[in-house]
Amino acid sequence: MQKDPVLLQKIMDNLDQYSKADRRIAEIILERPHEVVNMSIGRFSSIAGVSDPSIVRFCRSLGVEGFREFKLRLVKELASGTHYVHSEVKPDDSASEYIQKIGRSTINVLTNVVNKLDHGQVERTVNALSKANWIEFWGFGASAAVAADAYHKFFRLGVPCAHYSDSHMQAMSASVMTRQSAVVVISYTGRSKELIENVRIARECGAVVIGITSPHSPLAEECSQIIAVELDEDTDIYTPMSSRLSHLLVLDILVVGVSLQLGEQLADRLMRMKQALSTRKSDETG
Repeated sequence: MQKDPVLLQKIMDNLDQYSKADRRIAEIILERPHEVVNMSIGRFSSIAGVSDPSIVRFCRSLGVEGFREFKLRLVKELASGTHYVHSEVKPDDSASEYIQKIGRSTINVLTNVVNKLDHGQVERTVNALSKANWIEFWGFGASAAVAADAYHKFFRLGVPCAHYSDSHMQAMSASVMTRQSAVVVISYTGRSKELIENVRIARECGAVVIGITSPHSPLAEECSQIIAVELDEDTDIYTPMSSRLSHLLVLDILVVGVSLQLGEQLADRLMRMKQALSTRKSDETG
């Protein structure tokens, strides 16, 4: 690990101490660092709703002269190799070393997630999903892949469902939901402003919104119910790994729970689906 805190880590460490304007600047940088490095100061200040001088003052508080130097430093951070892949891996690790490190870390994280899951939360979520006549799965970035995976699994159960990683599609779909609709929102940080706004729209229309997220996040406060997943992974610095796998695990648990609720009708459906797929496989064994 680096001895001196890097820019993104400094911003994370000071997040709760920032003024309202500075916190908005900080949240945009943390949520969209790869976009920020390509923005002009005017574009950034417009998105953040602050003045250009406010951006400059924020940058200087981090020890850089201005927005241009901040972007140059941020580009180097985002491109600096293994420090942004996994916190336990070192640049000089051999294949056997990083295989063992990633394997042990993943097993430990998933074991910890299972041990900490609130069984009551899981049961309430399974009941809500079993009663819904329409389910959507939402996520941005790495969580979008998790949402797509959840869609494919729940689709097999015969429940009409969809997945969206575009905020505009989420907003439009949320606006026509009913009390029979359910939304599963996946976000490790739970800080995405657009996701939170879309959750509010869905709830106003009567949908049940289930968050798979950090228990103390802004997103968790907006959801009808949550399955808390609390991890020690800084996805503002490192590539999402354990958080993504943890969310996949939670959704596997939910799909099994819902399938048990559906009972024999599901077994018949899955058998028909397997038979339909079998006709599309080659008989050749190679």
